[in-house]
Amino acid sequence: MAATEAAAGAAHMAGTSIDSVVILLAAAVIAVPLFRKLGLGSVLGYLAAGLAVGPFGLGIFHDPQSVIHVAELGVVLFLFIIGLEMQPSRLWAMRGEIFGLGLAQVLLAVGLLTCVGLALGFPVASSFVSGAGFVLTSTAIVMQMLDERNQMSLPKGRRIISILLLEDLAIVPLLALVAFLAPGGGEVTLAERFVSIAIGLGCIAALVVAGRYLLNPMFGLLARFGGREVMTAAALLVVLGAAVLMQAGGLSMAMGAFLAGVLLSESTFRHQLEADIEPFRGLLLGLFFLGVGMALDLQTIVSNWALIAICVPAYMILKMLLIYGVARLWRADHREALERAVLMAQGGEFAFVLYASAMQVGIISTQDNAVLTAIVIVSMALTPLMMILHDRMTPDEIPSLDGVEAADGLSARVLMIGFGRMGQIISQPLIARGHSISIIEKDPETIRNADEFGFKIWYGDGARLDVLHAAGAAEASLIIAVAGDKDAVTRITQLVKHEFPLVPIMARAFDREHALELANAGVDFQLRETLESAFSMGREALLQLGDEPEEADEVIAGIRARDMQRFQMECVGGIFAGRDLILGNRGAS
Repeated sequence: MAATEAAAGAAHMAGTSIDSVVILLAAAVIAVPLFRKLGLGSVLGYLAAGLAVGPFGLGIFHDPQSVIHVAELGVVLFLFIIGLEMQPSRLWAMRGEIFGLGLAQVLLAVGLLTCVGLALGFPVASSFVSGAGFVLTSTAIVMQMLDERNQMSLPKGRRIISILLLEDLAIVPLLALVAFLAPGGGEVTLAERFVSIAIGLGCIAALVVAGRYLLNPMFGLLARFGGREVMTAAALLVVLGAAVLMQAGGLSMAMGAFLAGVLLSESTFRHQLEADIEPFRGLLLGLFFLGVGMALDLQTIVSNWALIAICVPAYMILKMLLIYGVARLWRADHREALERAVLMAQGGEFAFVLYASAMQVGIISTQDNAVLTAIVIVSMALTPLMMILHDRMTPDEIPSLDGVEAADGLSARVLMIGFGRMGQIISQPLIARGHSISIIEKDPETIRNADEFGFKIWYGDGARLDVLHAAGAAEASLIIAVAGDKDAVTRITQLVKHEFPLVPIMARAFDREHALELANAGVDFQLRETLESAFSMGREALLQLGDEPEEADEVIAGIRARDMQRFQMECVGGIFAGRDLILGNRGAS
């Protein structure tokens, strides 16, 4: 409900009626799932929906910049949530990447992209502003795509976040340079510049002090005497208050929200804050992308198509080459460097701020601002498409097999396929009883880790018949399939029952549906990986609630029996049911 009210408020500020709000939400609801279904991602869906309802589509919205201005709060809230995941110690550990990797990329990119304007015959000042604006990557697009690709917490994702943080900081000196490069800008005294820097540092210090000594007591007091809606209002107050404070100090609102998140990252109210902010963040971030789509001025593109056709690829290719080179210099492998270059190739929302400031002081004209804004928006729209192309053209990563031996000529009583969380436990009683085991696994890292603890694991894909032969499946007394891939376990079961019908096979089932697949494939014994632990926890819960052990055992036994009966009825023709009863297979349930 709160999220819907936020959307209505944003649309009202954009000068639209309630009908327009409905159409705006409908455009997002239709376009985003469709684009995700087509594998094009949600960002491109929002951009397309914005273009459809904007001035060059249905014409419902005529002032996209107003929508973007309100929706920039989505970027602010997004960075607040990112800050909640970044404890101060973790942020301190990233200082080398922020001020080393990030600073190198920004400085080199500004110098390189300035050359594009110079090559086209523009003055130094306007060339610098044009290139510097494009250097500032879109935090919203990159963060959203990192989130969708589940890379936010990975080392390569943290390195990208470090660069984005430095770019947020870079907007301050860039705006100062714009003022200096403006006609008459050199008249600003050195004292005035020091005063501006001091104000910025003072705002940061004030935010740190407030976060350290005031925020936790405030939320504690509200938790005791306020309602849920008051906690939500307080969360928004903290985020927006920090953003406004940083903006007053000449820094970006996003940086203020990020710092507020970092300061609250170790708070006991961290998860509550994240839950309260999440609906606003998601909706406003989507609204931001819709606004960017609306702001794509097709008339400007048509009128200046030659310049845009030159500048967009020139800026993006040069920026990609620079990012790739810096990444390799900081010892990233080819795969990571290429992915980072494609992901960060576009201009971003802070470019709009820089271009608008340059236009106000006379460095660029109104027409130049429109063209540069169109260049940035086109680059933002191209990024999801470029990532799709990158993913399809990049071959699957081949794992290193250094120190790993392939399964060949093995001979043991038991053949175990997979050495994950179940395989490691299952192997222990077998080893304790002196049974010989051959273990094959297709993840080289797992094999190397197991070797450190004294386990000899062989490399091989148990879902391939030639590997099964090489691993001695035909001579084994028992095969245990506990691979981490559900489809692989089913494939292994089918191969074993077809090629080695006299060798019994036990298999790990991931869920009830998978257990039925294995049963119909002829598995001799299967067990859902969470079944027995769930029964044990259910029994313990009854004991904690006051049941006697005998009563708890009786209840669990009854549930187990009913589940077994249902499972047997679902198996094809009841074939598996008979084998299940003969073997005493509790795992069939």
